Amino acid sequence: MKRSVDLTQGPILGQLVKLALPIIGTSLMQMAYNLTDMIWLGQVGSDAVASVGAAGFYVWLGMSLLLVTRVGAEVGVSQALGRKENETAARFARHSLFWAIVLSVIIATIVLLLTPQLIGTFRLSKDIVESGAISYLRIVSLGFIFSFTNPTFQGIYNGMGNSKLPFYYLLVGLGLNMLLDPILIFGVGFIPALGVNGAAWATFTSQLVVFLIFIIRFVWMKEIMDPDFKRFRLSKEISIKIFKLGTPVATESGLFAVFALILARMITKWGDIPIAVQSVGAQIEAISWMTSSGFATALGSFTGQNYGAKNWSRIRQGYFTTLGIGIFLGSIVTVCFIVFGEAIFSVFLNEPEALGMGIIYLKILAVSQIFMIIEIVTRGAFNGIGRTIPPSVTGIIFTGARVPAAMILSAESVLGMFGIWWAISLSSVVKGTILSIWYIFTIRKHDKPDSIETKSKLLTFIPSRIRQNIWVRNNQNNAKK
Repeated sequence: MKRSVDLTQGPILGQLVKLALPIIGTSLMQMAYNLTDMIWLGQVGSDAVASVGAAGFYVWLGMSLLLVTRVGAEVGVSQALGRKENETAARFARHSLFWAIVLSVIIATIVLLLTPQLIGTFRLSKDIVESGAISYLRIVSLGFIFSFTNPTFQGIYNGMGNSKLPFYYLLVGLGLNMLLDPILIFGVGFIPALGVNGAAWATFTSQLVVFLIFIIRFVWMKEIMDPDFKRFRLSKEISIKIFKLGTPVATESGLFAVFALILARMITKWGDIPIAVQSVGAQIEAISWMTSSGFATALGSFTGQNYGAKNWSRIRQGYFTTLGIGIFLGSIVTVCFIVFGEAIFSVFLNEPEALGMGIIYLKILAVSQIFMIIEIVTRGAFNGIGRTIPPSVTGIIFTGARVPAAMILSAESVLGMFGIWWAISLSSVVKGTILSIWYIFTIRKHDKPDSIETKSKLLTFIPSRIRQNIWVRNNQNNAKK
C-alpha cells in the first residue's frame, strides 16, 4: 500500500480531524453542486428550482442504492488493512468498483425508460415545472455511471485513511460546475440559454471530469494501491461481503428517499412553492448533516481499522470524541437556523411567500439538529464494526413513521402543512436517541479487557489494605466461575 494511513495507533483526536476535514470538504463540495444549481436557478424563478427539486429525488434515490458499493469499499478495505491483509483490501476495491459500474448502468437505463412516469408521481401543478424536471432527470441520468461510481472511488481512499486526494479531485469538478452553471443556464455568446437543462449538463460534465481523474490516478498511476485489475476474478465471497455490508445502509437510504417522495407528494397539496422551499431547505440543512457525515465516515474508517486490530479501547474513545465534536457542531447549527434563518434562506429565494415558509422550515429543523448529528455519527461507528443493520433498522422504522405522523399532524385542525415538517424533525430526535443508546450497549459488551485496566486505575485511590481485600475477593469470585 502506497499511501494508506495506520489508524490503529497515534493521537485519536488528531487522526479523526485530519481524516474528517477532507471528507467534510468533499461532502460540502457534493452539496455545492446542488447549491450552485439552486442559486443560479433561483434567479430564473421558483418554477426552475421546483423542477430540479423534483428530479433531485431520483438522483438521491440512485445515490442511496450505490451506497452498497461505497460502504462495502470503506468497511471492507479498512478492516482488511487493520488485519494487515493488503491483498484482501485490493480485492474489495476491485469488486466494489465492478459492482458500482453494473448498478449505475442498470439504474440509468431504468430512469431513462421511465422518466415521465417517475416525475408524474409528484403530480406537479404546472406543466413548465414537470417538463423541466423530465428534461433535467434525463440529462443527469446519462452521467449516472460517473456520478455514482465516483463515491465508490472515494470510499476506497477513505478506507485506506487517505481522504485528501479525493477532496482535490472533487474540487476540480466543483470548480468546473461553478464555471459552467451560469454559462449554460443563461447563455454566453454563441452558447444559448438552456435554463434547467444547462444546470443538468454542467453537472454531467463536471462529474465526467472527476471520473476521468479517478481513472487516471487510481487505475493507471496506482497512486494509493495497485488495484491490478488483470487479477480480477469475480469472487462470490467478496461480493456477498460487500452487499452484506452495504445493503442495509443502501436500503435505509433508498427508503428514506421514498418516504421523502411520499412527503413531497403530500406537500404538493399546498402548491409548488412548498416543494421549492423544502428543496432549498434540504440543501441548507445538508451543511449540517454533510459535516457530521464527514466525521462519521472518518470514524467508520478509524473504527474499521481498529476493529480489524481488535483494539476496542480506541474504538470506544474514538466514538465519544467524535460524538462530542458532533454535539458542538449541532449546537452552532441550531442557533444559526433560529437566529439567522431569514438571512440564510434569502440567499436562495427572495419571493415573499417562499421566504416566509423557508424561515419557518429552518426553525422547525433547528429542534432536531443535535440529535440528527448524533444519529449520523453513531451510524459511522456501527459501520466501522461491520454492524450496518442496527442503524438501518432504526432509520427505516422511524423514518417510515414520518408518513403516518405527517398525515396526523398536517390535518387542518392540527398544524396544517407545517405538520409535515414537524414529523420530519421529531423523528430525527427519536432516531438519534435510540441509536446512540444501542451503540453504547453494544460496545459495553467488549469492555471486559479494558475494564480491568480501568478498575485498577480507580483502585489506586483506595487505601492499600482495602485494595488488597478487594483484589483477593475478586480472585476468589473468578476462581468460583
